[in-house]
Amino acid sequence: MLIHGVGVGRNAVVGPVARAHPVPVVLANVPAPLDPESAVSALTEVIGEVSASLRARADAASGTLKEVLSATAMMAADPALAKGAAAKVRSGVAPARAVWDTAESFIDMFKAAGGYMADRATDLASVRDRIVARLLGLPEPGVPALDRASVIVAEDLSPADTAVLDLDLVLGLVIERGGPTSHTAIIAGQLGLPCIVRATAASDLHDRDVVAVDAARGTVTVGPDEETITAVSMRRQALESLNSDSGPGGTSDGHGVQLLANIGTAEDADRLSSSAAEGVGLFRTEVLFLDSTTAPTLEEQAGTYARALDALGDRKVVFRTLDAGADKPLAFVNQLDEENPALGIRAYRLVRTVPELLEVQLAAIAAATERTGGSPWVMAPMIATVEEARDFAAAARAAGIGRVGVMVEIPAVALRARDVLAEVDFVSIGTNDLAQYTMAADRLRGELADLLNIWQPAVLDLVASTADAGAELDKPVGVCGESAGDPVMALALVGMGVTSLSMSPASLPGVRYALRRHTQERCREIALAALSARTASEARAAALALVDREVRDTLALD
Repeated sequence: MLIHGVGVGRNAVVGPVARAHPVPVVLANVPAPLDPESAVSALTEVIGEVSASLRARADAASGTLKEVLSATAMMAADPALAKGAAAKVRSGVAPARAVWDTAESFIDMFKAAGGYMADRATDLASVRDRIVARLLGLPEPGVPALDRASVIVAEDLSPADTAVLDLDLVLGLVIERGGPTSHTAIIAGQLGLPCIVRATAASDLHDRDVVAVDAARGTVTVGPDEETITAVSMRRQALESLNSDSGPGGTSDGHGVQLLANIGTAEDADRLSSSAAEGVGLFRTEVLFLDSTTAPTLEEQAGTYARALDALGDRKVVFRTLDAGADKPLAFVNQLDEENPALGIRAYRLVRTVPELLEVQLAAIAAATERTGGSPWVMAPMIATVEEARDFAAAARAAGIGRVGVMVEIPAVALRARDVLAEVDFVSIGTNDLAQYTMAADRLRGELADLLNIWQPAVLDLVASTADAGAELDKPVGVCGESAGDPVMALALVGMGVTSLSMSPASLPGVRYALRRHTQERCREIALAALSARTASEARAAALALVDREVRDTLALD
């Protein structure tokens, strides 16, 4: 039996299935509590326990995982949930039913809002399910305690579920729902776990079924034969051998391409200090903000940035200024309700309402630079106009920052890349958001994965035009989105003129290997073939046909 889905990563594993605990079922006709006030007290205590548990997991995590867990912990601590549920209990509703109904009303609001808020519905559902399970005396839904190395199979996994993964025992993930840019997929990539999402037929899998998970091909083979098991073993050995190559990125004829890592904390920088990454192409500074109930001080921020700069020494470090709002609310900033949060006051646009956040952050980065003698690059997210690029560049340079850039995430900036690049020193293309805004499709909705395919011709055109503008003005153009870690797309991006690629550390060996086996001219041919195609599937097929056969076999690209 072969199950198809969307793969995340290049690796493959074989192992027994361990199914996640199901979501608890709450009946509608549960009797009302005999003592409503005692029930409210017990409910309040349980909500506090779940909130504290999530906060503890966030504190123990790092990087992207810490970011999303912190946001989920804040959701559990939101007094609106406790207040709404308590009111229902006092009106005669059983505690578990009260929590379920209150959470459902918020979930419906999030889904109706669309965009980033729709994905928060999954996280709130996770909070709801944990509270309800405790109230009913059931195990919390999610990953069970493991007694052997296993492949986790679940309908979906929340960020909190991933926080308790024992990486010594979890071989891979198979998710029935989700998408390649969902929180689960992003975290799986960060952890280097083979992952299959949108594997709808995985609902038929049972505990201890033996499966072969092939992330490169997006397949799950149930009861694999010896030939499949041998192929998986050979793939793992081939990929592990690539990890020994720590040289700089570049094509076979010596054209240099910086291969960088995406990180979110100073701890990530510490771990990266011994890796083959040539530096950091995306430091998500919002992690420090999302984990705080008050705005981090200049000294707190400077300490974090200085630690990262010290850890990476002479290597390149690109700080992205605060990217908050929408699905990443700040506890210390009161934002008005927005019908379309992904299109509202978020990221750089926070200067319209709380300009001091950017002012302090730029001063902190400058202080860290002076303290360490480093030379960080700094860029702003969600820039939409030449005026915004000019204003940010002026503010950053006034703070004493030497290399200033912006993110290309909005089609308007890609279309006017020459004008924007005239105001800054570099740009970095965030292909996840660029695809979302180009295709008018929420990147966190798995059922829209086909629209968000990284090979969509319209998105490729915008990337290519931005790279052309960089070449014309002799300014660096990097990519730090999902596409940078795909070996075939990496070849196409280099062929378009992209100068650096930033990805999860686990993706670096495969991309480095692919580049080393192709000349710059062949990369140009690959790019031209992709850009000449009419559909996403035709673009990838045209590009893949020009990729070296040994690379295709080693990385399972076919």
